[in-house]
Amino acid sequence: MRCLRGTAPSASGPHMVDGHISPDSTATMTAGQLLREDPQPCRHSPPALHPAIVPSYPPPESDADESWVWSQIKAEAHRDADAEPALASFLYATVLSHSSLDRSLAFHLANKLCSSTLLSTLLYDLFVASLAAHPTIRAATVADLLAARSRDPACVGFSHCLLNYKGFLAIQAQRVAHVLWAQNRRALALALQSRVAEVFAVDIHPAAQIGKGVLLDHATGVVIGETAVVGDNVSILHHVTLGGTGKAIGDRHPKIGAGVLIGAGATILGNVRIGAGAKIGAGSLVLIEVPPRTTAVGNPARLLGGKKGDDMPSESMDHTSFIQQWSDYTI
Repeated sequence: MRCLRGTAPSASGPHMVDGHISPDSTATMTAGQLLREDPQPCRHSPPALHPAIVPSYPPPESDADESWVWSQIKAEAHRDADAEPALASFLYATVLSHSSLDRSLAFHLANKLCSSTLLSTLLYDLFVASLAAHPTIRAATVADLLAARSRDPACVGFSHCLLNYKGFLAIQAQRVAHVLWAQNRRALALALQSRVAEVFAVDIHPAAQIGKGVLLDHATGVVIGETAVVGDNVSILHHVTLGGTGKAIGDRHPKIGAGVLIGAGATILGNVRIGAGAKIGAGSLVLIEVPPRTTAVGNPARLLGGKKGDDMPSESMDHTSFIQQWSDYTI
């Protein structure tokens, strides 16, 4: 495997190019140009790497190993830059020029969320400071990457999730906004929420509490309200709403337990609890509490019993096992 070569980024930090952050100009690569001594024809598919370098699945007991995940991301970025010169400059600027996962993530989020009035340099400093000061956020980021890699068959690598999964990026930005909210910097937290909604089509209030190992699959149209709580290892598909029931103030949004799977287009309204390991069927309207290990399906939702000992629904991603119990016909 060949590595990209070039002058290392300046210690003084990132620079602005057309309103976006870029590494030091001496290290910037020309788009489409791969820096190496012996140019070779472009390959149309990434070369196969030994599993020890880029394994198909994360190893056991690695959900807290940030350095391991970061090494996989860099290996994948090297491989993809070697295979696709059109992406080499992007991969170098976003991944390979950075010393750690948190700095790469901060750089990428800053460039994604910046605007003409919310500068990328300001956002970069904000994200770097928040990630550095809160190790729990970094641990949650790693858990989210592992969740996407293990649960989504379309996720071809950790770098693919880091760079391209808007649900993952929206959650990481919300965690920083949550820190700002707790610090009473609420104007900036709400501005960040607004930019995330505009860029990623995901609207999560800064005050919402989001656990670790959370997967927003596809993510478009997800709405999570101010007093909502999402537990660890939850999987949520697109167009899901965790909302209130009207104009009432106070604690008014759903509480989602660990290991819950919420299908596409489901709506859960009010301060109701969805028990650990429950499953919410696609398109369901849930207005009542759902016990642990129970399936809720329909509009309005009705409850079906679960099976003890099954895998957690959020990890199995099984959306259809309830069909024969719930319906008069067989698919």
